[in-house]
Amino acid sequence: MRRPTVLALHYQNDVLHPDGRIRVGLAADDPARDAVLDAAIRLQQGARARGWPIIHVRVAYRPDYADLVQNAPILRAVAASGAVQEGSWGAQFHDALKPLEGPDEFVVTHTRINAFYGTPLDTLLRQLDARQLLIAGVATHSVVESTVRHAVDCGFEVTVLADACAAARPATHLAALESMRLIATVTDVANALESMP
Repeated sequence: MRRPTVLALHYQNDVLHPDGRIRVGLAADDPARDAVLDAAIRLQQGARARGWPIIHVRVAYRPDYADLVQNAPILRAVAASGAVQEGSWGAQFHDALKPLEGPDEFVVTHTRINAFYGTPLDTLLRQLDARQLLIAGVATHSVVESTVRHAVDCGFEVTVLADACAAARPATHLAALESMRLIATVTDVANALESMP
């Protein structure tokens, strides 16, 4: 079996940090934050220990947002909040989840909801000869679900790591996971690491 490839979506300050500007994935005082961070850290550490590639996907825009097509409420909200401007603290990866230098770690930046759209992600995955993707990130019902659906349509086998994902409303998180069960395996970080040595 080929080694799986991890897609770590939006583990950035504006998304994960309590002082971040984006609240779609976690509320400012969300008690789920520590658990999501812990799961994401365990995922990255486990992947590194096993030699699995990690693709760190970030969203970022020019400070003037000229590259942000504001055709959806979530995208207009990003511009209104001043979030994830290229070069800002908010656009940087959370300190606990920064990419490491090395041949198995990559960074992809995107400007839409789906991490594949308008990016070299598909080409990079083909270069890595990836077949099995482990996908996690914030928010579950936004970048995660959109990226999972695209990945499945591209022919990848997808596993969603539920405990390393979050939505600001728990019911929204659970509904997105239930929706994705039709097309992907939904499990947690511990089970994925154990079942894919």
